Amino acid sequence: MNWHGSTRTLASVVTLALILGSLTAHAQRPDTTRVRAQSRAAAATDSMKPPLSPRRAFLYSALLPGSAQSVLGRNKAAAAMLVVEAMAIAMIRESAADVREARRMSGDDSVVATYVDNNGAQTTQPVLIARRFDTQYVHVRQSHVEDWIAFLVANHLFSGADAFVAANLWDIPAQLQIRLAPGAANVGAKLTW
Repeated sequence: MNWHGSTRTLASVVTLALILGSLTAHAQRPDTTRVRAQSRAAAATDSMKPPLSPRRAFLYSALLPGSAQSVLGRNKAAAAMLVVEAMAIAMIRESAADVREARRMSGDDSVVATYVDNNGAQTTQPVLIARRFDTQYVHVRQSHVEDWIAFLVANHLFSGADAFVAANLWDIPAQLQIRLAPGAANVGAKLTW
């Protein structure tokens, strides 16, 4: 046998082996049923996991009430939190306007009054009247603003706590029913184990 002939044969055998080795044999293909079953199992365990961790849900809803509730699919709770938030902000603005008015009017001792004297002439003169808004009234108005701010903070904390609990109870399917009966209301809960 000649050396050149054996090298060509060896080179062609190696080339053929590389070509055949690069092709995937039918028996070596992955089992699609096993892959599908594994992906279904992974999807089932992922559906049990909430889209937000409980800590993150608390933080999101404590910063912006209703945000974590909407991510967790609790749209009615999110809407309720936003309505309470808007109401509290509107009342803070209204109460602050009342405080500004009370402060502005607290130093005014007189009110301009128009009256008709005995000769029938109409005159406009300042008439001394008791102060319209005294300092106690200003303090009462300031306490209203403080009360609404406390209500706003409580809404943020309640929303955060609600989101924390909702994220922790994400994997528990529950049905809550309220039935009205004459003179009473019945509340029932159904948990699937």
